[in-house]
Amino acid sequence: MKKILYILLLTSQFFFAQSGFETGNDLYQKGKYQDAVNAYESVINSHKHSAELYYNLGNCYYKLNKVAPAIYNYEKALVLKPNDKDVQNNLKFAQKRTIDEIKVIPKVGFAKLLRDFTAIYHYNTWAWISIAFSVLFLLSFMGYYFSQMAVSKRIFFFAMFVLIFMLMISVAAAIFEKTHFENEKPAIVFAEMTDVRSEPQKLASTVVALHEGTKVFVEESVEGWKKVQLTDGTEGWIESNAIKEVK
Repeated sequence: MKKILYILLLTSQFFFAQSGFETGNDLYQKGKYQDAVNAYESVINSHKHSAELYYNLGNCYYKLNKVAPAIYNYEKALVLKPNDKDVQNNLKFAQKRTIDEIKVIPKVGFAKLLRDFTAIYHYNTWAWISIAFSVLFLLSFMGYYFSQMAVSKRIFFFAMFVLIFMLMISVAAAIFEKTHFENEKPAIVFAEMTDVRSEPQKLASTVVALHEGTKVFVEESVEGWKKVQLTDGTEGWIESNAIKEVK
């Protein structure tokens, strides 16, 4: 009986979320952006998440000229779909509405090459690639073991070495991407204006003033404060309620 009730509950939540999402889409098409926001937020409040949902919500806030929520939801969409071109393009448009112009220090050398390579896929995709190479390695081993011809044995033997090498690369890439995902903690400034200070206290000197929509990266937390790093490498402390973490 409990299992039946649980299945019914899940089913009702699914249809509620689907209904809310479709309602939001319909309201957006009619230009009722705030009502669409309410519909999308109701889906999120039911603990249903998707890149499409956050993307549409970001579009609504963009239309309402609410910079910080728009950027925040585009960033949330990119967490789930890192290589989505539509989200990336709309995020760039939203970022043009921010006041702060903070340079992005690009990575150079081997670190950049490594990051560019592993960022091609999400760590879950790298994991599936690793599984595929594992299966191919097993098939090559079976081909080598059961083959009666010397030429075939050499081919399968060579294939085994290539596949084990590719397997090691894909596993390493998955681990690297997973570690990067867990360690990187982006956040968006929601306060209209806030100060980044040299110490976690209001009387400390101001390092830089930030405005809504600016992206920072959280490094550590102290009661009521968070140490953040800007994209240009500047570090300081900001009040916790001035920002909203993306993940």
